[in-house]
Amino acid sequence: MSLKSQPTAVTVPTKLTLLRHAEVDTRYHGIFGGQIDMDLSPRGHDQAAALAKYLQSREFDAIYASPMKRAQQTLQPLAAARKSPPVTMPGLREVHFGDWTGLSFADIKAKFNLSAWQWLDLLEQTAIPNAESVPEFRGRVEPHLRQILQDHPGGKIAIVCHGGTIRMLLSILLGLPLSRMAMFEIEYASVTEILLHPHKAEVQLLNFTPWRDLA
Repeated sequence: MSLKSQPTAVTVPTKLTLLRHAEVDTRYHGIFGGQIDMDLSPRGHDQAAALAKYLQSREFDAIYASPMKRAQQTLQPLAAARKSPPVTMPGLREVHFGDWTGLSFADIKAKFNLSAWQWLDLLEQTAIPNAESVPEFRGRVEPHLRQILQDHPGGKIAIVCHGGTIRMLLSILLGLPLSRMAMFEIEYASVTEILLHPHKAEVQLLNFTPWRDLA
């Protein structure tokens, strides 16, 4: 994505705050959930409350979110005190893991003889059977990102979504392959902030977790 696509008259940078959903129900721990529409765990609801408290003094021109339940439930305490309702964008949902959906790391090793730790590389190599390809994934995420930036030049925007989606957004904004995003941990209920200047993207905060780092 070329940052030059933003209006050149704007000198104030656009600030994107990327928020991953909180911890999911324990029965889904350690598996590739992808597009399984799961609820938050009780701990996840506590994490979402801590995230909302941390962000309560922040002003956002708009908040966007994935339609999936775990993102919407994370969004609820954050949106409760805001005047403008958040906008749900279907394209911000998590990547589809195809035949890996619902499987653990051990299951994937036994069934496919692949290391699930390399999932970003394997996704890029189209080596995950029936999974969404990287071009397909980017093809649904990027138009939403472009629309958000076009609608709020120089604004402050929050996006509540998923670990894979955040990595795709970073990949687009930083102009790096999706597989390179394996270097970034994106924890439950974490905050990642990107400042978008006309000709560069600057990571200002990465994977800050208020529920853990402020405990």
